[in-house]
Amino acid sequence: MSKTTLNRGIRLSLMIVTLGVISALPHGSNAQETPPIFGDITISRKFSPDPLRVRGMSGGSVAGKQIAGRIETPTGPCNGFVDETPDHTIKLTSKFDYLKLQVQAPQDTTIIVKGPGGTWCNDDLDGKNPGIVGEWLPGDYQVWVGSYQKGKYFPYTLQVTEVK
Repeated sequence: MSKTTLNRGIRLSLMIVTLGVISALPHGSNAQETPPIFGDITISRKFSPDPLRVRGMSGGSVAGKQIAGRIETPTGPCNGFVDETPDHTIKLTSKFDYLKLQVQAPQDTTIIVKGPGGTWCNDDLDGKNPGIVGEWLPGDYQVWVGSYQKGKYFPYTLQVTEVK
């Protein structure tokens, strides 16, 4: 079994355990309101619902700077550890004058986004939560969410919004 397959299996197992604990807690939401795990997104301007959310598990064994191909970008440093494969793919079918991707997690996480026009990294857009904000070209974007410690995995929600 490859190391990547093993890491993905560990992350999926941790997510299943986390979801089991969360689903056992009393709450008012139903399954349709729960964002998908490691979901991919295809959107155009004025998408709905806004914000759009997907979930995952941060972390991996590959240094973020290795995935990004640099130690820093104009949006921030390429810190943390991620998997070799992206956690999400976001397909933008049109140009966005403003789009914000933000990670919400109980632990300090990082983000790497690769797509048309370049690579962007961030570790602290809003407190300990990373994100990327700005103008986005149409095309496919790969998104990795990382953890600061190699092999540490944490649940997160990735929020995508056009609202400033």
